Order: sequence, then structure tokens, then C-alpha cells
Amino acid sequence: MSDETKPGLKSPLRRTLLMGMAALPAIAMLPRPSFADVPATSAVNTTGLAVTDSEVTVGILHSVTGTMAISETGSVEAEKLAIEQINAAGGVLGRKIKFIQEDGASDWPTFAEKAKKLLVNDKCAAVMGCWTSASRKAVLPVFEQYNGMLYYPTFYEGLEQSKNVIYTGQEATQQIIAGLDWVNKTKGAKSFYLLGSDYIWPRTSNKIARKHIENHLQGCKVVGEEYFPLGSTQFNSVINKIKLTKPDVIYAIIVGGSNVAFYKQLKAAGIDLSKQTLLTISVTEDEIDGIGGENIAGAYACMKYFQSLDNANNKAFVPAFKKMWGEKTVIGDVTQAAYLGPWLWKLTVEKAGSFDIDKVAAASPGVEFKGAPEGYVRIHENHHLWSKTRVGRAKADGQYELIYETADLVEPDPFPKGYQ
Repeated sequence: MSDETKPGLKSPLRRTLLMGMAALPAIAMLPRPSFADVPATSAVNTTGLAVTDSEVTVGILHSVTGTMAISETGSVEAEKLAIEQINAAGGVLGRKIKFIQEDGASDWPTFAEKAKKLLVNDKCAAVMGCWTSASRKAVLPVFEQYNGMLYYPTFYEGLEQSKNVIYTGQEATQQIIAGLDWVNKTKGAKSFYLLGSDYIWPRTSNKIARKHIENHLQGCKVVGEEYFPLGSTQFNSVINKIKLTKPDVIYAIIVGGSNVAFYKQLKAAGIDLSKQTLLTISVTEDEIDGIGGENIAGAYACMKYFQSLDNANNKAFVPAFKKMWGEKTVIGDVTQAAYLGPWLWKLTVEKAGSFDIDKVAAASPGVEFKGAPEGYVRIHENHHLWSKTRVGRAKADGQYELIYETADLVEPDPFPKGYQ
């Protein structure tokens, strides 16, 4: 599928000029190439990618079915918005972006299969995709074997670096460790109960969290740790254990649709999140839309973006997103990070003067996006982003209220010493 949009909306081609140019102040000021400025295809595409004199094809690879659809649908929407805005601003090296969308269907082998199709059959110049670390781990060998470029939007456990991936979400030092430091310092938290879905990201993240709690936070301990299969809906047993152990902090890394059942059952069991500290690094505003704000109000989240951020870029981004996808849509951390992918790819391609993967990879360090809704980002040499760490508190209206942010950008360190 290409240039797909929701039923009832006008064609992206007819809507592009009106919506795209109004989206962000920084975007509106980008230079628009004239026909004479457009470089020859033979000069910017020497490796057989899907690039013509007028178009360049990219892939979108996320779950729009299965348990992860609640989390990944926003990423798809953000990537399509970014592509429309880029096309409205003149495209990439004078070429309109065309996209092919595939469904990973919340199944890791399917992600690998679809990634190979996008790279080998469709010859996509870049792919925006994945959410879970399991899906990323499944496609990584494919991108490295066929030399593709993946823009991965989710906060994750770190401990990885690839020439073929730009990680637009946060890694462990920017989120896990920073969040634990914050809750220990501001809440005086000493005991932690770790929860997670049963796959690589929550298990590895909690391994890092346990090491930090036990080795770096004085007098702190883990009093429980449990995992649940993706899609699980029964949490009453662990909730009873939490009520018995009375931890200072419930540290929750449950993902996907399971969050709906977990937070509803917490509330039904009488656990008041205005009194019991709960810190999550996995529930963005996208998930709250399904959970219901009244079921999670009072919980804290550590991530880099909240829809309520008060800056000029975000004040333009949020209305543009809602105009495209509906006034009732919400925008979470990963959705915003997914929006960065097409823009960072465009800026890198134009810095490199080429769509060739090796040249794009080499040109990536130092690329900055001043129009980012989170404020500003820059690509590090390790292909992760410099970004701020923030803590928000969930409100009944389904949004997080910002209560803390770092003064400066936090340098990404995917291989922190002592946590591997």
C-alpha cells in the first residue's frame, strides 16, 4: 500500500500543501528545491534502490493487528504525517516520498519476513518500523545482511549498536536509570516490585533496573519480580502479592493490550495510584487511550515526550496530527519518536547528497532536527539520539503532566559500564 490514509479523509496529495506547510515553524522555512536543483538519479542512487527522477520509496513496518496494535498504530500515523509534510516541503533531494506499508502482526517471524520483502523485493531506501525489541532483534540480521536502513522509534534496553539502525527512542541510561534515580531522590523510594511482559525488552530492562537498585541506590532492594506473556489479562495474583509486600514503588514494564487489564485490575483491587507510587517506562499516552485515564491517574512515567509539552514545535505538531487523524487521537512518546524517523532520514540523505545506505549511515552522526516536537534532537556517533529525560504524571484526562525534565540533553550510552 502506498499513500494510504483513513477512509473519509481527502487524498494526501490534495491535503499535503495545506497541512504540511503549517505543521512546524522550522519546517516551513526549509528551502524548497527548484527543478534545476534536483540531482540526477544516477548520481544519488548507485546501488539499485527504488529511486526515480521524481520518487523515492520507503517502507513502514509496524503491527496494525494483534496485541501490539494498541501501541504501534500511532507510529504508523506519525510516520505518514511526517512523509506528507516532507513532500509538501519539496521532498527529499527533490523527490516525493512514496511508502509501502507492511503489517508485522505482533509476530516476530512475520516482521523478519516483511523486512526482507521491503528490502529485497521493494528495494526501499529506508524503513521506519518495529516497536518491541523482539521485533527489532528479528529484523536486525535482515537489515545487516541486505544493507538496509531502519529507523527504530521505541525506547529500549540498549546494549546494541548497528550501522544499519538509527534509534530514535531512548536507551537505558536515558530512561531506566534516570527514572530510578528520580523516584529514589524525590520519593525516598527504597523497595521496588518489578513487573514486565515476558520478552527481551522487559527482562533486560529489569535486569538493568535490578543492578541499579541493588548496586547504585543506597539501602534499596527489589522485593518482587514477575513476567507475563504478551496479551495476558489476568493480574489479580500479582496484585495480591503487591498488596502484601507493600513496595515503595511498583515498577511496571507491561506492554501492549495487557496494560488495559492490568491498570483496571489495580484500581478494582483498591490500589490508589495517588498514594501508591507506580513508575512505568512503557505506558505512553497511546496506551492510556485504551486504558482509560481514570484507571491510571496518579501513575508516573519516565520518557522523553509527552503530548502536553509546552514548546513551539509541539504546539504546531499536535494540531497537525489531530487534523490528520482526528481530534480524539492522542500522541505518546513512541509516536513522537516515530515522527522523527522520516525527518532525520531526509536531513541525512541531503547531508550525504545520496540515498545510498553506506553514505547515509556515514553521514548520520551530527544530524540535528530543530523542528522535533520534543524540542531538539541530534544523532550521536553511536546512532542514538541526544535528548532530554522527562517524568510526567498521568491525569484523568489521559495526558501526562510534565513534572520534571533534565536541564540539558542527555548523551546516549547504549553500553553503560557495569550493566551488561
